[in-house]
Amino acid sequence: MEIERKFLVDRLPDNLESYPHVEMEQGYLCTSPTLRIRRAGDAFWLTVKEVTANKSTAIHNREEEFRLSEETYNLLKSKCDGRMVLKTRYKIPMDNLTAELDVFHGHHEGLRIVEVEFPSTEAADSFKSPQWFGSDISQNPHYRNSYLAFND
Repeated sequence: MEIERKFLVDRLPDNLESYPHVEMEQGYLCTSPTLRIRRAGDAFWLTVKEVTANKSTAIHNREEEFRLSEETYNLLKSKCDGRMVLKTRYKIPMDNLTAELDVFHGHHEGLRIVEVEFPSTEAADSFKSPQWFGSDISQNPHYRNSYLAFND
């Protein structure tokens, strides 16, 4: 089970390029449940993801990932609907958590979303975001990557 919250980004952290980061592209074969392919650097993945109902501020997902060969990834990429989502993901440590900052490129150039995964619903609900985080968009489906692949 993945428990996360998502936020828009008001301002980028200082020294952004000093944090580990990777170029990503991802596409969608299905959105209910979500069936996603992703290239992250030189790694290729197929992910099955399903949002589960909850009464929390956080998003709860059931998620399974499977490693793909580059050849299989490219075959599945040709079957994707919508457009590929392009972004750079930065991993920024925060106390005992990691902020994953996505800076989007291409069709969604300028969009910046940060997400944080939590060990429990209670930890997610009590999280106080740093000043560089913006509005909480955890429950707004318009900021899901699967939505972005099909919409402006």
